[in-house]
Amino acid sequence: MKVIEKIKAASDEGKAIFSFEFLTPRPKEDLDKLFSMMGRMVNHGPLFCDLTWRAGGREADLTLEVANRMQNEVGIETLLHLACTGMTVEMIDHALDTARANGIHNILALKGDPVKGLAPVEGEFTSALELVKHIRARHGDYFGIVVAGYPDGHPSIFAEGSDAPTEEAYQNDLVYLKEKVDAGADVIITQLFFDVDSFLKFVDDCRKIGITCPIIPGLLAVSTYRNFSYMTRMCKPKIPKEMKDGFELVKDNEEALMEYGIKIGTEMCKKIMAHGIKTLHFYTINREKAALAILKNLGLVSELEGGDRNGVA
Repeated sequence: MKVIEKIKAASDEGKAIFSFEFLTPRPKEDLDKLFSMMGRMVNHGPLFCDLTWRAGGREADLTLEVANRMQNEVGIETLLHLACTGMTVEMIDHALDTARANGIHNILALKGDPVKGLAPVEGEFTSALELVKHIRARHGDYFGIVVAGYPDGHPSIFAEGSDAPTEEAYQNDLVYLKEKVDAGADVIITQLFFDVDSFLKFVDDCRKIGITCPIIPGLLAVSTYRNFSYMTRMCKPKIPKEMKDGFELVKDNEEALMEYGIKIGTEMCKKIMAHGIKTLHFYTINREKAALAILKNLGLVSELEGGDRNGVA
């Protein structure tokens, strides 16, 4: 079933819904441990789960294998990332055909970051927009298509030496997002953010230019300073000073840092939901405790099973 259809059904019932992102492991990592953790999280009833894409040979094959098991063994509606960087059209078609053969109905269409060790390939798509158009041209309405949105702007549009885009660059990015939706995307999931006001402004700005599809907030469930530091360095979200100072104060105390991450995450979600947005998407980094604790604080999951487990990352 398409994610958009599940969101509409939940909306008709007035239900608050949530979802999780998992990272495809490296080929030598423990798949059994990943699926054990995934199974525990899925037992709490997410609407869907998405899986990040690893391009190139065995890693791409592993991504498709994990997605197949998620859909057909774990039994969760699976949203498969598909990044076109480093991928020939033939490789993209193989991934789409494999996903379709395995009963996967949802694709998150991305440009993707350059892959270390993989040179650009001749004829590859250079944008998520091209990928969305290709999926619709080749597969019609079979796939539900999700695209990424950037409340703080994609780092690629920041002026050199700046930690934010110009207003012109931000507006141009919104226009590009609308082009992806107009080309066939059904849902937007945002990049992680920490400033809820920026997210709410982003949603309002999207609506002003005619983007009407669901916009799901993407939230980092912070459980370690290492993951917080890595994800914020890569994605460059705007972090309110008070929040940044709070993470710095507890960065050397893992338990205190997770407690602070859960507190901040809960407060962010409550503010988002107070504005009538009832969909939440958690970047888990393959760790379960923080995301589930936030959901428990919100009353969206019951008692946590195996609450002392930290996941596989």
